[in-house]
Amino acid sequence: MSLWSHRDFRLLWAGDTVSQFGSTIGRTVLPLLAVGALAATPFEMGVLSAAGTAAFLLIGLPAGVWVDRLSRRPVMLVADFTRALLLLSVPVAWWLGALTLAHLVVVALLVGAATVMFDIAYQSYLPALVGREQLVEGNSKLEASRAVAEVSGPAAAGGVAQVVGAAVGVLATAVGYLVSALFLLRIRTAEPPPRRADKPGLVHEIAEGLRFVFGHRSLRAIVGCTGTANFFGGMAAAVLVLFLVRELGLSEGVVGLVLSAAGIGGVLGALTVNRWNARFGQTTVIWLSGLVTWPFGALVPLGAADWRIVFVVLGEAAVAYGATVYNIAQVSYRQSICPDHLLGRMNASIRFVVWGAMPLGGLVGGVLGGGIGVTATLAVGMGCQALAVLWVVLSPLRSRDAVTA
Repeated sequence: MSLWSHRDFRLLWAGDTVSQFGSTIGRTVLPLLAVGALAATPFEMGVLSAAGTAAFLLIGLPAGVWVDRLSRRPVMLVADFTRALLLLSVPVAWWLGALTLAHLVVVALLVGAATVMFDIAYQSYLPALVGREQLVEGNSKLEASRAVAEVSGPAAAGGVAQVVGAAVGVLATAVGYLVSALFLLRIRTAEPPPRRADKPGLVHEIAEGLRFVFGHRSLRAIVGCTGTANFFGGMAAAVLVLFLVRELGLSEGVVGLVLSAAGIGGVLGALTVNRWNARFGQTTVIWLSGLVTWPFGALVPLGAADWRIVFVVLGEAAVAYGATVYNIAQVSYRQSICPDHLLGRMNASIRFVVWGAMPLGGLVGGVLGGGIGVTATLAVGMGCQALAVLWVVLSPLRSRDAVTA
């Protein structure tokens, strides 16, 4: 039976879709508000940006323990309501003339923490909601929403900020999280009660999740591949806009169009992953998708401000396409082999490593960009990102023993 006819999955999908759009819009309007209304300096903008992702490193591992100790849907509801209330404080402070940069930084930090809890909980909740045999279809639909949000969310945020102001844009994001919570409240499927840990204790339970992930050869390869790809992807992302604006001389509007066009690759990946899975099988898709698409990233630094701009679009779109197919396949695989009582800690352990690699890659990209040049740094980042697939190509995922290895 298709998940189109699964009422509770449709509600989860709708809630997550609204949440994803809220997150992408929020990541745009908060910086716009800081720049336009508070005249933030580049350093202050860096602090604000770091605050939005710091939670993955600060609470990423204990968040998995907390999610495994609790029912997952209530965690998601609390996260949505928390994000809504935090963001509602921004337009209120703006209208009262009391908004400060410190306020925005605290809101970004706490919203990021709530997002960590929401993301880990929903990835751990999905198997109980749809069954493990429908994980690929469920993840592909959720990933399609995320990909569409990544393409259209920033443009929508810019339009809202220009027409009615960035503060009202933050209000719209808060309302979006409230709508997400209302969808989740209508889910009726009973969730299995959380299993008590054999040896309760935060450190022990974190260690149990880490042992499961790094003691499993296939999961270890997935962490290596994703973390390496994210590190070098973060390096390339740190200089990509500089490459387009300063090296190619493109206007801000054209840069936005180029990046949006490239983002369509992610949408197409989510729409076609089921064909990959049917043709090759889930474990093969994990290594094959990156192997045939990520090398196209080498086209990006060959772009120029003429017909060769197509190299940038094709390279970025191919990488986004392959990354989306890869992510759906590997997340579904992880969910299918992990015991229910470890799902939160498994997801948290992996996210701690692979998401934590991105800001580190960005810092290295910034340093290299000033040392060897923007174009050379972009070439190194895209080239090494393609090589990250070797982690899974040389892993048990290529054998029939992938489920147990």
